[in-house]
Amino acid sequence: MKILVVDDDKLIRNLIKDYLEHEAMEVHEAENGLEAIRVFKEEKIDLVILDIMMPEMDGYETLKEIRKISETPVIMLTAMKEEIDKLHSFDMGVDDYVTKPFSPRELTARVKAVLKRNGKIKETYKYKGLEVDFKGRKVTIEGDEIELTPKEYEILTYFIDNKMVALSREQLLNVIWGYDFYGDDRTVDTHIKMLRRSLGEYRDLIKTVRGMGYKYEEE
Repeated sequence: MKILVVDDDKLIRNLIKDYLEHEAMEVHEAENGLEAIRVFKEEKIDLVILDIMMPEMDGYETLKEIRKISETPVIMLTAMKEEIDKLHSFDMGVDDYVTKPFSPRELTARVKAVLKRNGKIKETYKYKGLEVDFKGRKVTIEGDEIELTPKEYEILTYFIDNKMVALSREQLLNVIWGYDFYGDDRTVDTHIKMLRRSLGEYRDLIKTVRGMGYKYEEE
């Protein structure tokens, strides 16, 4: 999932980014409306988190421009708490409205709920005899459940969300373990080795990209 976070406060953008990347989402940033429109047109964005009060172009104007070209889900994230502001936002076509200060965990849950309502998130993934139940965090092969560590599960689901994309070891470290993790590439390689072992006959779905990292590729 590609999420565009639009807010002129870098600390807020970083906070949201950390939580969403932990859920294996790809986050793009913009500090004002004009930049947001540029990024939106360049990337295939699945959902926009949009502040209202911003320089250059405010959230309402940004939303108008987005709605001219797309029905991509939008969540307003703003300090404006008056009912009239909320009603105006919903009249303009937002999918949800969150007021500051906010809980990043609640915002993450709302992002996932909006994506699910709009058919962006699938509850299951299936490839031949391999099946992943995202809601139940369960992986089965030919009907038999296999045991994965939490990190192995996160790696597998991140691969599935990014099929056919070459992912660097550094990217996997940042997304799965976080930016403040002090491990190295060997941490990734060790967990990939364990995951491949757990996948058994489907181990070859995870390809090694020489000199870079790994790629999940359905045969």
